[in-house]
Amino acid sequence: MSPEVGRAYFGRRYTLSASHRLHTEALSADENRAAYGKCNNPHGHGHNYIVEVLVSGEVDPETGMVMNMVALDAAVQNQVIERFDHTNLNLDILFVNRVPTTENLCRVVFELLKGALRSVELEHVRVEETENNFFECKGN
Repeated sequence: MSPEVGRAYFGRRYTLSASHRLHTEALSADENRAAYGKCNNPHGHGHNYIVEVLVSGEVDPETGMVMNMVALDAAVQNQVIERFDHTNLNLDILFVNRVPTTENLCRVVFELLKGALRSVELEHVRVEETENNFFECKGN
């Protein structure tokens, strides 16, 4: 019998809107424009992000659930939505020393949720920036 028998996965999707400017002081103005193109606009630009969260764990024999959906929603709301929705990511303390690319946003969201979700395993966080671009961070 596989050691994963009994493990189940539960995922939810959330939306948030935020702006950012892709720019780093480590590069010159020309290098920033070359690296980030129109995303280096001094006034920034915004996205309607879709954040997907997947957790896993044993199915609770009493509830039949891996995790209570209300608890997952509350964790995402408290750790991610309230912090980043309708904000400029460049102004958040977590992006003071890192470019607020969607790769870095995905990593930050993963770390924030990993600390908040103790009763389950956070498998991955996926952030869709556009219909063509998505980024994913996995545990371990």
